[in-house]
Amino acid sequence: MKQRLIAFLALALAVTAHGATTKPNVVLILIDDFGYECLTANGGESYKTPVMDQLAATGVRFEQLHVQPLCTPTRAALMTGRINKHNYTHFGHLDPSQKTFGNLFKDAGYATCITGKWQLDNGLQGPAHFGFDEYCLWQLVRRPGRYKNPGLEINGKEHDYSDNEYGPDLVSDYALDFIQRQKDKPFLLYYPMMLTHSPYDATPDSVDYLEAESKEGTAKKGHFPDMVAYADKLIGKLIAKLEELKLRENTAVLILGDNGTGRGTPSRFQGRDVQGGKGSSTNWGSRVPGICNWPGHFGPNVICRDMIDPIDYLPTMCEVAGVKVPAELKIDGQSFLPQLRGEQGTPRSAHYVWYNPTGGAEAKFEFAHDANYKLYADGRFFNVAKDDLEKAPLDEVNLDESAKATKATLKAILKQHEDPREDYFVKQADEMKAGGVEGSIEKKPMKKQAISVAKSDAKSGSNRFLERDANHDGKINWEEFLESASAKESAKERFEMFDQNKDGMVSLKEFSKQVRKPSK
Repeated sequence: MKQRLIAFLALALAVTAHGATTKPNVVLILIDDFGYECLTANGGESYKTPVMDQLAATGVRFEQLHVQPLCTPTRAALMTGRINKHNYTHFGHLDPSQKTFGNLFKDAGYATCITGKWQLDNGLQGPAHFGFDEYCLWQLVRRPGRYKNPGLEINGKEHDYSDNEYGPDLVSDYALDFIQRQKDKPFLLYYPMMLTHSPYDATPDSVDYLEAESKEGTAKKGHFPDMVAYADKLIGKLIAKLEELKLRENTAVLILGDNGTGRGTPSRFQGRDVQGGKGSSTNWGSRVPGICNWPGHFGPNVICRDMIDPIDYLPTMCEVAGVKVPAELKIDGQSFLPQLRGEQGTPRSAHYVWYNPTGGAEAKFEFAHDANYKLYADGRFFNVAKDDLEKAPLDEVNLDESAKATKATLKAILKQHEDPREDYFVKQADEMKAGGVEGSIEKKPMKKQAISVAKSDAKSGSNRFLERDANHDGKINWEEFLESASAKESAKERFEMFDQNKDGMVSLKEFSKQVRKPSK
């Protein structure tokens, strides 16, 4: 009761201080390829994240926030509040039939803005269709560089930079300007950051920023520590802007990663060496940092160990802002606002995951899990608390009573989701694989290199490249090549043949050159 009274008084003071502002602002920050091990507050030992650590200490930090193992699937779930099985079509696309938190906040009278990475197709009109009044984005209708000398789309116009500008700075500046312009009215800022996705390039704080060249892939750690530090710095700039405008007490800030760290990226975590698991079904592919901070309302210093899912953010944000979620949207998420207030709430017993980055009728993998155990739809059962790389499936005859009970619970969750997918969403994936996409607002597909090549020359093997590039970073590493190889015994020899520049990665150009060679 005392905690609720304090929260009420804090909100009342914020309303008084800002006159007409009677609703809280909401800022949602999504960090690209930022796994659980990257945050110092979680036990990470390789990177510097002082701003986020402080936000965690004065707010709420999640221990069991699990997302999809890849960016677009997570973004679709996060923005719509629905699991991928219910609305995901294919990589790089959000079906225009969907409603997002942008639509809901805009309809409720909020000023809305998105800055950062888009990767959801639908042309220059896409952001407005999904509820955003204005935008400053990378990868909306094309995919140039995102870091030094980037190409962006800003409110319907393409902008290219050539004077060593840094992409994350440009979208950060736009976000801060939006906050400045909208300070006297309630606003929603969705900030899906470009950082910390590969290539692991130098940042403006790196000593070699001006002379360093971009290097694709995640085979080498490169400037990744600098990128993590810079992402943290940009979050600090946003918090400072809110404080400067005296908006901090009336603004809820939510931060999470979109999937695990880039595959193979080495880090030190809680006394052990770990590797990024983006695209994999292990916890290293899905477990990400989560922080929520709103002075006087969330926390402080609360560690939430409940199972939290990206689909839960839409209802939580809407409850924070008093925005109604129409029943006809049939969202799958549930609000975790009680937990942010330090209350028990009604947490889910486990996660359900349906994952296939290329869409279609069947999952690439499907499972249910809690903090300790994971059960796949094919029957494999793991103690992920002790075996986080899932090397030793558990035998039924050796399970204790607790494990048997958990397995029964997870099996029941899988049973709840056994119905086939809606034909509409399966059809979208099939049309994409056939070389055409229907349902886009603008009949101009994103000029993404891999997709454009696949459409112009179906015989080039680009479709196979997309399927093998599991983490969609534009390169196929050895693990991805081996996993998709039909002849495992000769896979190494063939990988080395494809990898012409011997950098440990196969690019689309290298792949296409080999598959186009005439038969002798």
